[in-house]
Amino acid sequence: MRVEPQIKLLAAALLVAFCAGTSAAQEQAAISPLVRQINNGNWLDQKEAESLRDELYYQRAIHAYMTMLPALNVIGMRDGSEKAFGAGYNVLPIWKERMDAKTMVPTPNADVIYSMSYLDLKKTGPLVIKAPPNVIGMFTDFFQRTITDVGAIGPDRARGGLYLLLPPDYDGHVPSSYFAFKSPTYNVFLFFRTVMAKGDGKPDPAPAVAAAETTRVYPLWAEEKDIKPMEFPDASGKRVDMMYPVDRQFWQKLKNFVDYEPVSAIDPELRGVLASIGIVKGKPFDPNQRQQEMLQKAVETAPRMILALRQLGREDGRNLYYKDRQWERAWAGGTAEWMQESYLDVNQRAGFFQYAYSSAPAMVMRTTGAGSKYPYTGRDAAGNFLNGSNTYKLRLPANTPAALFWAVTAYNVTDGTMPETSQLMPSTNGYYDIPKQADGSQEIWFGPAKPEGIADAAFIQTIPGRDFLVALRLYGAEDAFYDQTWKPDDIVKMK
Repeated sequence: MRVEPQIKLLAAALLVAFCAGTSAAQEQAAISPLVRQINNGNWLDQKEAESLRDELYYQRAIHAYMTMLPALNVIGMRDGSEKAFGAGYNVLPIWKERMDAKTMVPTPNADVIYSMSYLDLKKTGPLVIKAPPNVIGMFTDFFQRTITDVGAIGPDRARGGLYLLLPPDYDGHVPSSYFAFKSPTYNVFLFFRTVMAKGDGKPDPAPAVAAAETTRVYPLWAEEKDIKPMEFPDASGKRVDMMYPVDRQFWQKLKNFVDYEPVSAIDPELRGVLASIGIVKGKPFDPNQRQQEMLQKAVETAPRMILALRQLGREDGRNLYYKDRQWERAWAGGTAEWMQESYLDVNQRAGFFQYAYSSAPAMVMRTTGAGSKYPYTGRDAAGNFLNGSNTYKLRLPANTPAALFWAVTAYNVTDGTMPETSQLMPSTNGYYDIPKQADGSQEIWFGPAKPEGIADAAFIQTIPGRDFLVALRLYGAEDAFYDQTWKPDDIVKMK
């Protein structure tokens, strides 16, 4: 018997098995999941790499648009106002005959007297603002984060008083006897609303205008002889565009804002997002041709994405005021800063600033007889979108729980501007002598033409073919609203 061939065969078999095992072990050890997933551990094709880089740039531009919209929203308001009425701490435009559709601004209120100005603490240093009594107002920074409420919910408790606004980098003496607040941004938005009186069957704006004109603004350390006298230009009836930009100016105004404000005004992570699309404080913003195209695409697509979120609604349904009605809450049950229990609700915030501006605790807190509430809806009782070609009726049950007054207003769905019709003010309120039904309820009608037999004050004109929203404002909301023993009816489409 020859053993040598058998030994050779066995050795060969062992060698094959060893090599196979070694190869399998090496393969298992060398190929990690990500290596296996991405091109077997090799660099990408050059065109694919460039395409992915562009896609990331575009996605970051979308993110930047959605997160920076609160700032661009108020920047658009400031630029439009100052172009029409001038700039300066002493310039306070007042809509003395109420605001109408000629002023393009998100969800304006035609049923109070607006006073709005834009303060620059970088230019002036600390500013003192004498607020009138009974004002419904606020100061916000230029991310529209509330610095403080003013009025019944503010520290003056509707008595009026002296507010002191300090720049973000101020480290000097802070005198006593002021309601003193430091702003995170140099730019500050002053937003005051004064309440009209009830005239002869309609509201009387004169007392509210007189109250607004007692506002005074002046630099803390200025000498008396150097303080500029206040100017109160009448903004009513003037065509003023105060909307945020919808083209490449969006990015340039954002860059200017980043350059002007302190680094601390924007958190580092968001600054990183902005840096990834070329917006860095103090450095040139010079996107190449391809980047310009993606920025243009983003500024056109991001607002459509936000509108889509608003149109499709929240899956959790927490935006609904009632279990059995279509009325919604702009803050979706969060705080005035869009905080939910464990996260910042970035989608809800972006949706808000697409069609509205200004947010303050007084709008969200459950305060009896003070503050304000804003249920709104874009749907009728059947769940269909409100469209200006149709005629609708809204019934408000008797004893509307608003200690100050109530108002109903129609708005364009896309940006919250007022639909401009021959009516100009697509709004009505409790100051008018709106007929009451036998049960004390009141009916508000919407449509392209006023139905026969309906009082002028009970009708809001719409634009045929265009969808619209309806907002119900309750100033000084009372307990019946909070405990839902009083609820507005859904809006009903009429045949």
